[in-house]
Amino acid sequence: MRIIAGRFRGRTLRRPKSHGVRPTADRVREALFSILGQRVRDSRVLDLFAGTGALGLEALSRGAACAVFVDQHREALAVLRSNVDRCGVTFPEVEVLAVNVPVALSRLAAQKRRFDLIFMDPPYGLGWIPKILALLDAVAAPDALIIAEHHEKDAVPDRVSLWHLVDRRRYGTVCLTFFARMDEAPEGEG
Repeated sequence: MRIIAGRFRGRTLRRPKSHGVRPTADRVREALFSILGQRVRDSRVLDLFAGTGALGLEALSRGAACAVFVDQHREALAVLRSNVDRCGVTFPEVEVLAVNVPVALSRLAAQKRRFDLIFMDPPYGLGWIPKILALLDAVAAPDALIIAEHHEKDAVPDRVSLWHLVDRRRYGTVCLTFFARMDEAPEGEG
């Protein structure tokens, strides 16, 4: 696993030894960032269920202003922190929150933090995506784009709270589903 483009291009990222963390495949990450294009530059990124941190680190490599990583899995956090160190990024460009996602979202909302790109890659088959979408209103910038990675068999609704589906891409059994606010149609999406 490696950073594909930008200032950290070619840096290898550690992977956890356990099967509890499932990093986004390089080809899926490459496709995702091709879709996002220039939208990444200067964006504020929130990486939920961050695991290895590959999505947020790829965004930073491609010019994102900052990234907040959220995970509570002990082994994932150790790997994530190691990968952040490998890329040489520090606070305030990077922040790692070692708590569960709902608690992190509550804290970030209380701090009035807002994010332009929100990645979520929750454990498959547990119904996390609609639950988390319902909590994102308070931390999402007005024109935010949410990208959820999930298994093709996971039930992901087209609308939750203020969010509606604007695109869905499939890569084998992995899907990337893109959400925007009901009144927004992000440039290049839809």
